[in-house]
Amino acid sequence: MVADRANLPQLEHRPFLTDSGLETTLIFKEGIDLPSFAAFVLLETSDGRRRLRSYFERHAQIAREADCGFIAEAPTWRANPDWGRALGYDGPALAAINTSAITLLADLRDRDGRGRYDYVISGCVGPRGDGYDASREISAEEAEQYHAEQIAAFALTEADLVSALTLTNSAEAIGITRAAQKAGMPVVISFTLETDGRLPSGEQLGEAIIKVDAETGCGAAYYMINCAHPTHFEDALEAGGRWVGRLRGVRANASRKSHAELDAAAELDDGDPHQLASEYATLVARFPELTILGGCCGTDERHIDQIARVCITSASPRLESTLPDLD
Repeated sequence: MVADRANLPQLEHRPFLTDSGLETTLIFKEGIDLPSFAAFVLLETSDGRRRLRSYFERHAQIAREADCGFIAEAPTWRANPDWGRALGYDGPALAAINTSAITLLADLRDRDGRGRYDYVISGCVGPRGDGYDASREISAEEAEQYHAEQIAAFALTEADLVSALTLTNSAEAIGITRAAQKAGMPVVISFTLETDGRLPSGEQLGEAIIKVDAETGCGAAYYMINCAHPTHFEDALEAGGRWVGRLRGVRANASRKSHAELDAAAELDDGDPHQLASEYATLVARFPELTILGGCCGTDERHIDQIARVCITSASPRLESTLPDLD
């Protein structure tokens, strides 16, 4: 374990950008075949690593120009046991690929010249099953055991935290949080939501956050929403209570379509970057604790650039003055 892992600078009430929809960018914009939506396979070739470096460098530059922090999410969303085995990776091979992903990002951070305070590296964890389907039930105990292997690999690297993205239910979130706690890793839980603002499991967002906090001693550093459009969850936030203060970030889809519609789509719906940025600005104005902004399916650096321009560059003085003290 890295003994000097620092506190998370993104909790200091200042803006951070993340990257965007890595997999959809690679597939639809760059024409790369990603088996099982697994971007980690690109780490196996020099050309694949070059493409990943270019992707993260483009996003880091947007954050630099916006004078804000940057969170680089490792391309390891699928690098867990079930998905890995389906692609021919056993346990040691997965540990090596997860380590390689963080090494690539650590090298990029060194080249960038910014340190941990401005350039944060996250080890990305994805769900055991499909990110759109919660029909395969998993207990918190099963999830803890299942995800412990990948999280343990990240704990031996320069990763600053673990981020679990596109989670469909609270049980898996509880298990991941417990596994990260045992590994000594800060952990972020990011739920995906359907068009009605609920998790694919049917749970209300607030109920899920409250449950995870109750079962883990508020073990997550913070929560996020990803892989949903702002119009899908704005009502859920409006109706929320104190749990809303545990939400610190959004990585929205470019499209307003449902998960089922996106799954069936043959072409990418990349929406309108200007419109999406405007919708982000509305969210940030209502919920100023949302200081971590990025993208998910269908978004690319155009969307992140517009979000930075609208929500950070033109709003940073107001943002700093209106943020509540949530710690």
